Amino acid sequence: MCTAINFKSKTHCFGRTLDWTSSYGEGIVITPKNYNITLKCEKEIISHYAIMGMGITEDNYPMYFDGVNENGLCIAGLNFPYNAVYGEKQDKKYNIAPCEMPLWVLSQCKTVDEAKSLLSDTNLVNIPFNDNMPVAPMHWIISDKEKSIVAEPLKEGLMIYDNPTEVLTNNPPFLMQYQGLNNYMSLSPYQPKNTFSDAIDLKCFSNGMGAIGLPGDLSSPSRFVRAAYNLHNCTAPESTEETVNQFFHVLSSVEVVKGTVMAETGAHYSIYSSCIDADNLTYYYKTYENPNICKIELSDYDINGHDLIEVK
Repeated sequence: MCTAINFKSKTHCFGRTLDWTSSYGEGIVITPKNYNITLKCEKEIISHYAIMGMGITEDNYPMYFDGVNENGLCIAGLNFPYNAVYGEKQDKKYNIAPCEMPLWVLSQCKTVDEAKSLLSDTNLVNIPFNDNMPVAPMHWIISDKEKSIVAEPLKEGLMIYDNPTEVLTNNPPFLMQYQGLNNYMSLSPYQPKNTFSDAIDLKCFSNGMGAIGLPGDLSSPSRFVRAAYNLHNCTAPESTEETVNQFFHVLSSVEVVKGTVMAETGAHYSIYSSCIDADNLTYYYKTYENPNICKIELSDYDINGHDLIEVK
């Protein structure tokens, strides 16, 4: 359970909620420009764009849940169980393990269009990071200040979709989520007019009645609709500070309160919520335990080094 959004306001912001039953021990990780990125099937990438994001490190290797590179290109990976399909290696394709996907894109691409071109030649292979970390079923939203795409590994291969909603959640596949928005085209932030019957005098008795029918449950299709509605109808602030604040308000509409979604492994909840200011390369986040917003600026760190930087 996760929700990611791309906010194309005067300040470009991108971020997500990570919803699960327990933390992974994640933190901010910075991959400097000269860190050697090793890949399971392809040649290592020696010189590349600097990257900052939330993730974990294993054997001195960064695995990002979401992040941004020095050009403002952003990515987030979301759980995609039962639908994600990874295949075998293919000739004439770049063969990339799913755990390598954020590094693969952010290390080499400046824009969504460049990412789209790279991924058209990419095949995601069914290779785990190691024996203790199995392959995770994922799909990804990739965004810049102009547009978003979704990269989705299906049985047909790695499918790339333009994403005008600027939103991604989990199942079902993206095209089904997108089509489902047709059911809500009558929603509006404005008060509705009586189209029920001319013979019956009907009046609004409360503000907000234009959004009657907006789903309020915590399923991924409902979070998709709710996030898209709030994102595309919220006011666009003038300042960066106001934009970050507005961004977190949109995310708060899809956050999961501990105890409201139960699984066999325990209660799901929004472990963290993030907002990446992609224009100023600043990562904001808050956790379930600490609602105060933390701020990490890429400019405070040496992005020309060779060693990973883990911000504690």
